[in-house]
Amino acid sequence: MFDVLVYLYETYWRPDACPDHAQLTRKLSAVGFERDEIQEALSWLDGLAVAAQSYQGEQGKLSLRVYSKDELDHLGEPSVGFVSFLESAGVLPPPMREMVIDRAMAIPGAPMDLEDLKIIVLMVFWSLGEEPDALILDELFVAPEDRLIH
Repeated sequence: MFDVLVYLYETYWRPDACPDHAQLTRKLSAVGFERDEIQEALSWLDGLAVAAQSYQGEQGKLSLRVYSKDELDHLGEPSVGFVSFLESAGVLPPPMREMVIDRAMAIPGAPMDLEDLKIIVLMVFWSLGEEPDALILDELFVAPEDRLIH
């Protein structure tokens, strides 16, 4: 499923640039994705669209996000740490954080693989028509061992 999501991100600059589900399914099949993988990705994207429509709300500066035991178990320590890092860096506001957590919780299996969570973060930005800044894109795409330190 995550390969389909990455393909969509790289191929369509915004979700509204995607064709309807039937045409998109045909295009993804022609590229070589399996039908089950396509349906799973499209279903997940439908949930993301619903979350994006309800994207709003404010959180006070002194507010604190407390994760439930189920969220901690499902996300895993590395993923919770990464979400906290993005939030403290000022690039993942609380409503987007909640979208990331919601969509991560929709993925079966625990704990969440950090690389999969990074794709979810990228898709949340994509669903809102926002482009993460270059440093965040680097964090989302470049493996730590491939980074050049200047």
